[in-house]
Amino acid sequence: MATGTAKASGTAAERGGAHKRATRALQALNFFMADMQAGIGPFLGVFLQQRGWTAGPIGTVMTAGGVAGMVMTVPAGAFIDHTEKKRLVVIVTGICTVLASFLILLSQAGWVVTVSQVATAIAGAAIGPAVTGMTLGVVRQAGFNAQNGRNQAWNHAGNMVGAGLSGWLGWKFGMPAIFYLAAAFGVLAIASVLMIPERAIDHASARGLEAKQDKDADAGKGQAEGFAALFHTKPLLILAAALACFHLGNGAMLPLYGLAVVGAGKGDAALFTAMTVVVAQAVMILAALLAMRMAAGRGYWLVLLISFAALPLRGLLAGSFIEHWGVWPVQALDGIGAGLQSVAVPGLVACMLDGTGRVNVGQGAVMTVQGVGASLSPAIGGWLAQAIGYRAAFYILGSFALISLALWIGFAAILRPACAGARPSQGA
Repeated sequence: MATGTAKASGTAAERGGAHKRATRALQALNFFMADMQAGIGPFLGVFLQQRGWTAGPIGTVMTAGGVAGMVMTVPAGAFIDHTEKKRLVVIVTGICTVLASFLILLSQAGWVVTVSQVATAIAGAAIGPAVTGMTLGVVRQAGFNAQNGRNQAWNHAGNMVGAGLSGWLGWKFGMPAIFYLAAAFGVLAIASVLMIPERAIDHASARGLEAKQDKDADAGKGQAEGFAALFHTKPLLILAAALACFHLGNGAMLPLYGLAVVGAGKGDAALFTAMTVVVAQAVMILAALLAMRMAAGRGYWLVLLISFAALPLRGLLAGSFIEHWGVWPVQALDGIGAGLQSVAVPGLVACMLDGTGRVNVGQGAVMTVQGVGASLSPAIGGWLAQAIGYRAAFYILGSFALISLALWIGFAAILRPACAGARPSQGA
């Protein structure tokens, strides 16, 4: 008996150790994958501008990438729900992201840049659901809000550090150095995902079947609901529509503000672009941690309301102050909006679809709908700026979030109960 007890406790200790290693590795993965995914993205506009591109075509190639990513998010989410090779997905897509970015160094021809952006977007469509699925599989539904909040804080820290290094390297050695930094972060991201013990991931919980698994040991293999579950969840549809309107205005803000200030000769291309990212990501770290606490105390509804309200004010400030110092208030508001959403959206989708077995498909579906807005935004913003000027473009882009606010407040009676899922139940 004593031997059996010792063996059981040893096994429990091993499981606890694997869990701790997995959560730490998830945080490291989120830190390094940030620059791997977005390291060149914020700098792409000014990189192409220096090589003779104008605002309209730059916005169009960014939109091409956005559309490709949008189309792939639902299939990617379905694949993540199905596969138990989630770590391999991150490794393969990480390699593809780095290689696709290097294509732009070889040639700035229109079709090459477009292919690179499309490939990067497709890889990114798979990485997001894979990391979300692994997180849910490691910490389960009860621990997801807290762990996702920490993941997002580390992700924003990675973006901030990566952008700061990119700006310094771009200023010191030229824009191509930014591509090499992204590759280095990609290697470290792959090393991080390999540190996650496979046994620490419960693949049934990773797709939202934890409750059913408790009742049926085979639930993870065959009891997922059909895709119609997504359309029957009305709060999920309202959330997706509100996010689509928000990103229709938000998607073009950062690259356009960089183009506006640098084009007016009020900032160095690499350093100013880095500053736009560093300021936003620094605020996002705090916003992500705040969102985690707010969601645990008051649910997700208020968190998302504040995030939607940040964009109209951001558009007003961006259009009023096209100055080097304007990066501080304009990008701080970006940090508030995006930082709150980075925690609230995955957590809310996981709560809404808990028990359906379609959590990652739902994440992909929401990403797809909001991707409609995000992919159209650079093209709309770019051509608006070219036709009527940057100031008017910023005012128009900021106004799209007023629709998000109207949806969120108008359907509050439906949304508030669904958004309360992050809070501990009264029974607990």
